[in-house]
Amino acid sequence: MIQNLTIGAQSIQPLAMKTTETQSAAGLSDTTKSFGSYLEDALNQVAAQEQTAKDMNNKFVLGEVNVDEAMISSQQALLSLQLTAQVRNRAVEAYQEIMRTQI
Repeated sequence: MIQNLTIGAQSIQPLAMKTTETQSAAGLSDTTKSFGSYLEDALNQVAAQEQTAKDMNNKFVLGEVNVDEAMISSQQALLSLQLTAQVRNRAVEAYQEIMRTQI
């Protein structure tokens, strides 16, 4: 059974997948739409983490936060950006593999 994963204060929940054998065109567009919104939300979270890291660095310069807090937020933003780049690379590789497939 797939369980929720908690990292820090964030909870990552597994995606629910439709398992119907016959999907109508409307059902397929709903699935695509939800994937698109999921992807948009993920990119917005990465952008928010980068903005938080920038704010924490500015607060560090002003002496409002400790260096460890600023470094943690910077590393979280860096890891999120690296994960996003790897997902993009895998998607491009999958697309290229599909295009090389001969029918």
